[in-house]
Amino acid sequence: MYIYRHAEKAINKLKSMFGAVLVTGSRQVGKTTMLKSVADHAKYVSLDDPLLLASAIEQSGTFFKDNPPPVFIDEIQYAPNLFPQIKMIIDRNNKKGQFYMSGSQQFHIMKNVSESLAGRLGLLTLLGLSMREKQSVEYIEPFLPTDKYFETREKSCKELSYDNVWNNIHRGSMPELYSNPDFDWQMYYGAYVKTYIERDVRELTQVADEVKFMRFMAVAASCTGQLLNLASLAKDVGISQPTADRWMSILVSSNIVYLLRPYSNNIKSRTVKTPKLYFLDTGLAAYLTRWNTPDVLKNGAMAGAFFETFVISEILKSYYNRGFLEAPLYFYRDKNMNEIDLLIEDNGILYPLEMKKHADPQKKDVAAFSLLDNIPSIKRGPGGVICLYDNLITLKDNDRVIPVRYL
Repeated sequence: MYIYRHAEKAINKLKSMFGAVLVTGSRQVGKTTMLKSVADHAKYVSLDDPLLLASAIEQSGTFFKDNPPPVFIDEIQYAPNLFPQIKMIIDRNNKKGQFYMSGSQQFHIMKNVSESLAGRLGLLTLLGLSMREKQSVEYIEPFLPTDKYFETREKSCKELSYDNVWNNIHRGSMPELYSNPDFDWQMYYGAYVKTYIERDVRELTQVADEVKFMRFMAVAASCTGQLLNLASLAKDVGISQPTADRWMSILVSSNIVYLLRPYSNNIKSRTVKTPKLYFLDTGLAAYLTRWNTPDVLKNGAMAGAFFETFVISEILKSYYNRGFLEAPLYFYRDKNMNEIDLLIEDNGILYPLEMKKHADPQKKDVAAFSLLDNIPSIKRGPGGVICLYDNLITLKDNDRVIPVRYL
């Protein structure tokens, strides 16, 4: 069963604008399936095939004679030497939509992408299934807590019960797990982590101790929703801080972890400069931290952090699926420990948001929003508390109680 991906519209736009399209994202989020659907006219070539990979690496000059465009090259990160060849063909033919590529590393760390294909390549990051995609909701606009957004989003809203939210948080967003509810969750993620370490991690760097890297992933998952503290991570795992820094960059580069940046403008002297860490798939984070059932997770000490991680991931998907390379998402935290979970910046306006796993938000939950009103250079828009309450209602002034189903 093919699940329609909201990013398809962005891909169709990119292929009409550029000679090549590259989709990046972590393993098994559906990159290959989506591109096969969008580029069904293109020949499919997987560099997981050792013979094809050897040909791509050793005979890059003739590779596209055997595999002429339009062509879809899967796992392109294994043969970055193909990029100069792709550039020459695009420049010679001057056609759009000739090359489709997927890779499980972020584009900016692939050699030769920026140098070879500047202005010739359309880029998109794909994450796991969003709740909109799981519910077959067609609405594709990025989340923004404005009157216009809620008016249009309400028409396509579907019910999302309390238990359903936690089942989705625990199950995660991998298409294969969603399509096959009988698949064993623990076995799936166990195999996923093993494959990830054996393929992507080894491709990115030499990790001498894979057991410690697994431990590093687990400790990082236990810190989802918190400020990144590399010194503490290093100490807990028993590695040096430079190693922890390098390993964290691997998790970010392979789209396992997202680092939410602190907002800084002319207020940077008053705010922290450390990012917050979020796992992009809550199911993987639950597996690594051994929350083995939805009930145990929702009643556990990390329930709030997992709910916040889920919300951040859903909002991020709404931007990536519309073709944003960098989502305009930040958080605010000053040296007096005042914090706002999320700021969305749009046209010079900041929209503040809090995430609460409970269903009874109060005015005190948005008290920190007034901090933005005291900074002359900032224009604040409406905000709210994203939570498990049933109805969209006004909480205070322009700030709302926002049910999670409106994401």
